[in-house]
Parts: sequence; structure tokens; C-alpha cells
Amino acid sequence: MTETFDIAIVGAGITGCAIARQLARYDLSICVVEAANDIALGASKANGGLVHAGYDPAPGTVKAQVNARGCELYGTWAQELGFLFRRTGSMVLGFNDEDRAHLEQLRCNGLANGVPELSIIGPDRIHELEPRASADATCALWCPSTGFVDPFEVAIAALENAVANGVTFMRSAPVEAIEVAGSGDGSRFTLATPAGNVRCRYLINAAGNGAADISHMAGAEEFQMVWRQGNIVVLDKEPRTLMPLYPVPTPVSKGVIVTGTVHGNTVITATAAVREPGDTQTYASDVNALLTGARKLVPDLDTRRVVRAFAGGRPVIQGTNDFFIGQSAVVPGLFQAAGIQSPGVASAPAIAERMELVMREAGVELHERADWNPIRRAPDDFDRAPLARKEELIESDPAWGQIICRCETVPEAEIVAAIRRQPGAVSVEGVKRRCRAGMGRCQSGFCQSRVVAILARELGCDPSEVLLEDAGSWLVEGPLKGVR
Repeated sequence: MTETFDIAIVGAGITGCAIARQLARYDLSICVVEAANDIALGASKANGGLVHAGYDPAPGTVKAQVNARGCELYGTWAQELGFLFRRTGSMVLGFNDEDRAHLEQLRCNGLANGVPELSIIGPDRIHELEPRASADATCALWCPSTGFVDPFEVAIAALENAVANGVTFMRSAPVEAIEVAGSGDGSRFTLATPAGNVRCRYLINAAGNGAADISHMAGAEEFQMVWRQGNIVVLDKEPRTLMPLYPVPTPVSKGVIVTGTVHGNTVITATAAVREPGDTQTYASDVNALLTGARKLVPDLDTRRVVRAFAGGRPVIQGTNDFFIGQSAVVPGLFQAAGIQSPGVASAPAIAERMELVMREAGVELHERADWNPIRRAPDDFDRAPLARKEELIESDPAWGQIICRCETVPEAEIVAAIRRQPGAVSVEGVKRRCRAGMGRCQSGFCQSRVVAILARELGCDPSEVLLEDAGSWLVEGPLKGVR
């Protein structure tokens, strides 16, 4: 079966989903083609979620052009799309005169890149802003515009809004070949996937760590991706959320960062080691480096409260430390959004905005639809809802009172809603990313079997067919005792 669209976007990470949402306002047929079975299963999932302000990229780079703008747009995007976003501000801590000189350079970078209100502050102001910051810090770069999100929540929200505005989502559809040729109906590209073929006039490559393969298959720019792996550690929730604290960065990394999250956890992110492509193992040496680096910034951090460690790979283009955003110079009609490493999350709204501009400049006609709706209503979060709303939900459906995940207070009805949304969850981890069932202290120790049973019921399959994550990740091999 072959379907024809005006635009196909390869990749449903935060970049591809943001672009889909940006372009969904125009009178064009759009398809997002994703190799995995859900949204944000690559670099967007294995991410600390920081919305960096934009003082780190070298002025004049593509990163510099989209980072500060992306950070600025997050306030609007969060309001329209209903995802959680906290703009707390951040500090880069310095401990000596050499560090202070580096902070001055970062401040100059930030001012050149359009980052507002940057200042160098001393110990008294540091501890006024973040009492838990190291008492050894002698200076800091204070940046009020930094914030944080759950990156997979942003991607899910953006694609849900895009789908509500007519975008098609094709999951479990890895691109195996691309044919580039004109045809009578104006289609130029044909993408072969196991889920069916996709023809389109314009192709957007937002395939993350697979971007080099897509470019190669289309006969466009040849480049290599480097798997710069990052280990990340999540700590249990604390009474007060930490402000993001950074060390002075290195040439290849922002260093070990300690930050709060929108749900009250503490995250230590991230190491930077070049490893074999696809390596998502966590390493003891990396975890120890994270804990050591975190204690330098926050000496009283209780690193015994680790609930999860995970790893992912940044999509780095070999030989450059910059983003590649623009129309291919080799294949007209192919648009590249490749090498979107850090600060990719922070830049996503601006990358989408820039892709729209690039397409306009290439002659793509973009006419706004009369029925475009930028608003996506956030689903009910029972744990965060006021008591009156909880009572209202339970009155409407008793399943709202059946708590499945005790750590995060997630009821059965919220899990069902996560599965039925468009596009909805089709795996245990897909449920987890949408409503946090299994995200808490016990990491699914108590609720996973019940989530499996609900998924089996809602998807009309046997529990043995329910996946933990992507294809092949079955959880059970035979009958389940006592499943109702």
C-alpha cells in the first residue's frame, strides 16, 4: 500500500514532532514516519530535559541562532500545548579566578546570542538563589531564562496537536529505501517501509541518530553520526525542587549538571563518552562520575536516593559541533534537521520555526488553514488535580478512583486515557511517558502487571503480546496467574 502526502517527516523525536506541529497550520497533507512504535524513543527520551538559555553556543553557529529563541518560545508552547514547563533560572558555578574568566566569556556569548539578563554574581547572591549550592563557589553566571521540561511530554504534546490538525502518524515504519524521482502527480520521494510506502513532494529528515542513513538513502549529503553517549541518574522526589546548577563547561560537554524536574525529582545529567552506536548501557564509571560531579555542585545531595539510571546517544555529526538545518544542497526538496544534539530540546520550537522559513525560501507554498487550532488540552493528571476535580472525575467514572500506580497516584482511568489518546500508548513505557504510571520510587515494582493487563484489554491482545517498549520487548512468555 502506498500513501501520498505533500510532506513526509522522518523521525518522531522532539525535533520531528515540533516541525510537524509548526507545519500543521498550513493547507498541506503531512505524514510523520517513525521507525519505532511510539513517539520520542531515541535521544528525546534519554534526556535531562533542560531548556538551556543559549549562552553556551559559539556566536554565529546555527545552535546560537535557535537556542535562545527556542528557550523564549517555550512559555507560549507550554500554554498552547498543555505540557509542564518551569522557568526557574540557572547558575553556572565557578570556584576560582580561572572559572570566573570562563563565566565572563559565557556571558559575552549569551549577550551576542540574545540571552536576556545575564549577570555574574557572588557567594551571597548564589546562596540566596539556591541555598543548597556549594559554599565553595566564589562566583556564578546567573541566567533567569533557563528552565526544564519532560522532553518526551513536549514531543507527545506537539504530535498530538499536529494529529488533531490532520497530520498522519505512521509508527513501526523504519525507512528501508528512498527513491527520488519526479512523477505525474508531483511526488518526488518514495519511502519504502514495512508499514507501507509513503510518497511525498517534500521530505524532512529529522531522524536523530539515523539522519545520516536517511540522507544517504536519498542521495543527499554524506556525513557520519557519532554516538556521544550520556549516562543520566534520577533521584527520588524532594520537598523542594533544585534550580539547575552547571559547572564550567568543557569543549564537548556542558559537564555534570544537577537539576530539578517538573515532577519534583532531581536529575544528574550527563556524561559524554564516544561509544559504539546504539549503546544504551549504563556504566559504573559514568554513574560514579555523575555522583561525584553532582556533590561538587550540591554537597548535601543524598545520592543514595537514586531510583533510576539510564543512557542515550546524542546525534552528533562527525567533524562539527553544530546543527544542520536547511534544504539539501544536493537533492532539492529534501530538508535536513540533522545533528540535533544539545541544546536540541531547548531549540526545538525555534528549529520548527526555522524549518518553516527555510521551506518558504525554497518556494514551498504555505497557506494557513482556516480551521488550524494551536491548542491542545492537557489530559487530566489525577495526582496534581485539586480535590474538587478529583471528586468530579470519580463521580464521572469510578475507574478514576482505582489507583494503579501508588508512587505517582495514577488511577486506571488515567491509564486508559493514555492508551486511547491519538496517538496513544501501545506499550508499558508508552503509558509511563504519558501519565507516569511506573515512574516513581518503585519503578513499576507494584503496578507493572496491572498496567500490562489494562493494555491487553484496551488493545485487544493477550498479555503475552504486550510490549515493555519497542518491538520484541515482551514481558511475559505464557499465561498470567490471577489476571482479571
